[in-house]
Amino acid sequence: MPEKNTTKTDNNYAFIDGQNLNLGVQSLGWKLDYKKFRNYLEEEFGVVRAYMFVGFMEEQQPLYNALQEAGFILVFKPLIRHGDSEIKGNVDSELVLQVMIDIDRYDQAVIITGDGDFAGLIRHLVSVKKLRQIIIPNKDKYSSLFDRMEEFDSKNVTYMNDIRKRVQYRQAPRRKSR
Repeated sequence: MPEKNTTKTDNNYAFIDGQNLNLGVQSLGWKLDYKKFRNYLEEEFGVVRAYMFVGFMEEQQPLYNALQEAGFILVFKPLIRHGDSEIKGNVDSELVLQVMIDIDRYDQAVIITGDGDFAGLIRHLVSVKKLRQIIIPNKDKYSSLFDRMEEFDSKNVTYMNDIRKRVQYRQAPRRKSR
């Protein structure tokens, strides 16, 4: 686990590939408690602003409301439907664009994804000393591009697998009725 070195004056931003996070954690067989995750980002990495990039589906509005209540800033991408089953909402360009728009507003970035499409962005953030952490949703399922990057330093990487106990959703025990 990375060393905790945040202070009250930290001004770090998180940029979250929402679909990658969701699918990664789902593939591990547990549910993420987004409120706990938002608190984790603040406590461990000094994240004061957390953007989550997601494809918009009207039927998911209750989830979006809960994410906003947990402290995430949602950035929506319209979904494209291919045929009857496949739905695509690629948020990569929006995430990269937001990182660059805000680059002078934050001290360092926390990038949450396992998608190799962000390798170039991570290289750039390292080169300008703006990368605080990469959080990969599933230690066993992420792009091999990360492993091939010289900039991929294990001390700047956290896997959701390793923080499960801190961020997992746990349903409150039910009271027995009489």
